[in-house]
Amino acid sequence: MAHAILMPKPGQMTEECTVIAWHKKEGDPVAKGDVLFEIETDKSTMEVESFDNGVLLRIIAAEGAVVPVNTVCAYVGQPGEAIPDSASVAAGIPAAVPAVTPAPAGAPLAATVPAPGPARATSTTAPTRSSAPEGRLRISPRASRAAAEAGIDPRTIAGTGPGGRITERDVTAALAAPATPVPPVAGRAAGAIPAPTPLPVAPVEGEEEPRPLTRMRRVIAERLTASWTSTPHFTVTVAVDVTGLFALRSDLKAAGTNLTVTDFVLSATAQTLAEFPDVNARTDGVLVWPRRRVHLGVAVSLPGGLVVPVIRDADRLSLGELHDRAVELAANAREGTLPIDDMTGSTFTLSNLGMFGVEEFSAIINPGEAAILAVSSAIPTAVAIGDGLAVRTLMKLTLSADHRLVDGETGARFLGAIRRRLEDVGAFRQAAQDA
Repeated sequence: MAHAILMPKPGQMTEECTVIAWHKKEGDPVAKGDVLFEIETDKSTMEVESFDNGVLLRIIAAEGAVVPVNTVCAYVGQPGEAIPDSASVAAGIPAAVPAVTPAPAGAPLAATVPAPGPARATSTTAPTRSSAPEGRLRISPRASRAAAEAGIDPRTIAGTGPGGRITERDVTAALAAPATPVPPVAGRAAGAIPAPTPLPVAPVEGEEEPRPLTRMRRVIAERLTASWTSTPHFTVTVAVDVTGLFALRSDLKAAGTNLTVTDFVLSATAQTLAEFPDVNARTDGVLVWPRRRVHLGVAVSLPGGLVVPVIRDADRLSLGELHDRAVELAANAREGTLPIDDMTGSTFTLSNLGMFGVEEFSAIINPGEAAILAVSSAIPTAVAIGDGLAVRTLMKLTLSADHRLVDGETGARFLGAIRRRLEDVGAFRQAAQDA
């Protein structure tokens, strides 16, 4: 019996993935554990392996197709083994059809087809493809990712690499070329991101031709627009005196312990969330889901957008453990190897723009959370101390909170507790020594 290879569901919030490269062609032998194809989610690239031995009987999802999770992408079985007659028609994307543009729309696909041997996805960096079957797109993984982030169809790019292979340089050159209008696409995959209704805006002299938002930016836009329009935000700001904290950081660095301001803020926030369970909960406006565990999301900026890796059980980690985990997650995010599980399940998010000279800002709450903390730059400031003035290093923290769960008083007390912890340099010094 032929085994259907399904599009895996890498994470709870993932509803569709893009097929970016096939490593096997129809008729190729397949062993259990062989990589069949690569997929791209909103935030990362993964490989899909086979659970079965045999040959690749048929490819249903072409390269570039946006495929809903749990949908048939291919069939693996013994040579000559029959597959469902309606496979290609039902999926709507026969393997010979050129790939669709990955950004604004996906090919219409069938509902889930049960199969005994689904594929599994493993997070990794995409290996370089040495060859491609005749008639298929020859493109390097870096070029494929660059084209996806730019929202352009790589099949419209002329490759200058060996055998016509499209390189990252070719994608860059195509982006620099005069833009052409993007035609509307009829039909969208089930579960695809709905196209927003644009507001009428008069063209401005000198305005260039439009380009589509990248897939990552569209997902960010969809989620944060939903949060901003459905969640009653309010903000509270406090100024924290981090003069002593900066002195401690310098002492620790001289002793060989390199901690960042973010590490101290993460620790103080995690401990405070355990003290204020309402700020760590979530609500849909009718029900409230309390959470006993503290999973901190940390916003990380990428060239194509923003991802939020999650530090699980952050309140149970030492300063050193928080630092190591944050560094590891940020590095994986920037390399594109962050697993979906490390980007889901946060209970609270921290966004730090302190390295950019930002005096104060507020952030939009991530869906499924009750609040988010915005961390600004530490700035030397003249402050009144007794009857005189002194220069102290102040850092502003702004809490954006869901007013359905968090009142102004609760938000103010929550920020006050974080401030007290950050200004308690002796406790941090002891914690660093214990680590």
